Amino acid sequence: MRNLQKLASEALEEVLDGAALHQVLPQRLQQLGTPGERGALQDIVYGSLRQLGRLDAWLDALLERPLTDPQLGWLLRVAIYQLAYTRAPAHAVVHNAVTAAGQGWRRGLANAVLRNFQRRRAELETLADALPSARWSHLDWWIEKLQAEHPERWQGILEAGLSHPPFTLRVNCRHGDVAGYLRRLAEAGHPARQTGPDAVTLDKAIPVHGLPGFDEGHVSVQDAGAQWAARLLDAQPGERVLDACAAPGGKTGHILERADVNLTAVDHDAARLARVLENLDRLHLAATLVEGDAAQPGGWWDGRPFDRILADVPCSASGVVRRNPDIKWLRRPDDIAQFARQQAVMLDALWRLLAPGGTLLYATCSIFDEENSGQVDAFLARHAGEAERCPLPEPLSDGSLLPDAEHDGFYYALLRKI
Repeated sequence: MRNLQKLASEALEEVLDGAALHQVLPQRLQQLGTPGERGALQDIVYGSLRQLGRLDAWLDALLERPLTDPQLGWLLRVAIYQLAYTRAPAHAVVHNAVTAAGQGWRRGLANAVLRNFQRRRAELETLADALPSARWSHLDWWIEKLQAEHPERWQGILEAGLSHPPFTLRVNCRHGDVAGYLRRLAEAGHPARQTGPDAVTLDKAIPVHGLPGFDEGHVSVQDAGAQWAARLLDAQPGERVLDACAAPGGKTGHILERADVNLTAVDHDAARLARVLENLDRLHLAATLVEGDAAQPGGWWDGRPFDRILADVPCSASGVVRRNPDIKWLRRPDDIAQFARQQAVMLDALWRLLAPGGTLLYATCSIFDEENSGQVDAFLARHAGEAERCPLPEPLSDGSLLPDAEHDGFYYALLRKI
């Protein structure tokens, strides 16, 4: 356990210094020998980041003066997380954390903080609930922005951000239907339920290679909210389709599962584009993969217009923070405006590639208006007379899917070139 605590505290320190979680964590996982250890480390790091505001408030209340040793601070947060949110034996958590803290005053301080946390737990819960940044474990500006933009839903959004994400699969319609796959899961001892036209959500996550038919391409891991993209784009057989910013390829695969189209998948990152190819190979599907910038198509476009375009643009990822909990601590308020400027440039550039009468699906995994309805309204104003917004089915009448127990947060707008 001591090694787990050390690796977790190192990962948290790196992330809060500005490194991305998806880059930091794999380095630590490689240092562990068993799947159980790797799973425990992942749970501690993700869980600590989800609850970091609360952990910070608790630690501040337990310290008589500010801590001058950052590494010790992260070790204490990890141990407090274990005491509060895991089934690890409390005596083992405390003993190993105190030993890992070192000698002298560090050892004594670690012991005092963790013992006091156990004694004062009820009092500390009340204290944290009174502080918005601790109660919701989000930065104050983020909470205030949600309160202003989603006055009736902001608490539910924040609660969803603190939860474990659902483990949802997309059934490949070329190899069966949801009802049939639910039977296969039941036979394999994995209870699940339908959560979308092609979506099933398991009661408990399992390693993907243990899923019936996963290696054969019968099913893919994809959030139920993300599965709306291919359905709304509704590409038809024989059409030319562009998937801009395609990596890692979940939506690319779904488009191709639904129809035999001539699809071009573009991404600026060669390594991420390789993941698109891996996903398509597993699904036994094919597309033209292009390394290029969707905002500057002059370098890769052949001049022939597309019938459908999926513009899954870079965004704040504010709708998927439970899957990427580092985001809510690394984002800054001015990042949203920067993303919005980038989205506007990309949207205008991709619009020029669309055939008359064609449709472009604008998609984000954001829940902030500036990147969503505000972006689309500004686009329609710039392109008055040549662009119209198409109606979407329920529950997407306003384009928004706010995160809840069934899916993450997304936004969609279907635009037709007149």
